[in-house]
Amino acid sequence: MWDAPHWLTMKINDYELYHDLLQRNSGLSLPPEKTYLLDSRLTPIARKWGYPTLEGMTLALRGIPDNTLVSEVIEAMTAKDTSFFRDMTPFIALGERILPAIIKAKGRRRELRIWCAGCSTGQEAYSVAMVLKDNEIKLKGWQVEIHATDLSAESLRKARTGNYTQFEVQRGLPISYLMKHFDELDDSWRLKDNVRNLVNFEQMNLLDSYDEVGGFDIILCRNVLGQFEERTRTKILSKLSEALNENGYLLLGLEEKPAPDFTALKPLDGTDGFYGRQDGKYDLPVPKVS
Repeated sequence: MWDAPHWLTMKINDYELYHDLLQRNSGLSLPPEKTYLLDSRLTPIARKWGYPTLEGMTLALRGIPDNTLVSEVIEAMTAKDTSFFRDMTPFIALGERILPAIIKAKGRRRELRIWCAGCSTGQEAYSVAMVLKDNEIKLKGWQVEIHATDLSAESLRKARTGNYTQFEVQRGLPISYLMKHFDELDDSWRLKDNVRNLVNFEQMNLLDSYDEVGGFDIILCRNVLGQFEERTRTKILSKLSEALNENGYLLLGLEEKPAPDFTALKPLDGTDGFYGRQDGKYDLPVPKVS
């Protein structure tokens, strides 16, 4: 007889347990239509901890759970899909439009701070770093910092190595960048130190205080907000807007537009997904016509 997967027979109160656990510890949302992820992602965690079934681990989580177990559950449920130069257009705009505008606006104050929020395994942050290497003549004498954060400790450990499989470098990375910025190993590729050292990776929950991270000229929070419920998304957007320096830029995913009544940010002409502070003044170069 065919055994139905756990998620088909999961009790409503069991689903609510994981929904509340994720909300409370990370702000992540688990819609009912994604309940199937619990079986595929958490069954290996249950077996690792000695529970024969997911239901056994669920029962343990109803008591006073081990903090390490809770962390591993959150880790397993965190989305990790990413790629180099994802959607490419924002990275072209970053090099051709945003950097020139910032360089012009800053004048003699040659400091550039960039934050990749929800950086996963590092491909986006390193894509930004490669764009900056392409523009290093323009940025000569500048103090440049790329700050990359994620909730997942496992993802950050991989990101810090700068090592990627053949499959990972084939996802979005132009061959010219691969040849220029990577060294080939036996069965993988490793970013050269002059790119890898541009990025500082730290663990951070986007619901926590941003006071210690300071202000940024550019913040990328792309394909991250979709994991949160609308109220949490608005809260995070408010915090991100406050973390922008004067005339700073926020880059969101194309499907992650702020709610119509959210007034702290305004869309910037010329590139979808680009936003600025409502009180900011922006003089972006006209997009190039290909």
